Amino acid sequence: MVYKFRLLSDEVDDFRRDIEIDSDATFMELHSAILESVGYPDDQMTSFFICNDNWIKETEITREDMGGLSEDENYVMDSTVIGDLVEDEKQKLMYVFDPLGDRVFYMELSKIEFGKDIDAPVCTRSVGNAPAQTLDFDELMSKGNTNNAGDEFSEDFYGSDEYDDEEIDMDGFGIGSADEISSIDDLY
Repeated sequence: MVYKFRLLSDEVDDFRRDIEIDSDATFMELHSAILESVGYPDDQMTSFFICNDNWIKETEITREDMGGLSEDENYVMDSTVIGDLVEDEKQKLMYVFDPLGDRVFYMELSKIEFGKDIDAPVCTRSVGNAPAQTLDFDELMSKGNTNNAGDEFSEDFYGSDEYDDEEIDMDGFGIGSADEISSIDDLY
């Protein structure tokens, strides 16, 4: 069987890649095809996540064996066959290409072609430029988390910049005034 995956980015509106790959290929082969299609070097600790219909991460396929302590099975890209974990059209996945910035490509198995095999993955459609593979520290801090998980903690979250720490009512916390606290031990 041949799987056709569509990749999208929430950072670049006109970005799209379609990659065809045999269902018996490994996630490492898919990883390499993605990197080739976007022109990224192979120097990040990338991973795939199998997601549910609401894009909630369920199963991780890592680049290297992370030696997890959990009883859950650990999946590694070079030894995990795509068809073993992905079986249905419209299956959703995420490909984490920038682990420090928690930046991803959203993937969907858009089509399964039965009775067909291919020797090597191929990018069949390439539209738009991919986002930069990594952001420097200043960009990360100015953008916040690009997956919007950190948006709730923007600068405005804590109130105005006219905040005065003298306004805190320490008695309301049941620990007395700030002047009475000389060490962390005084809090317990």
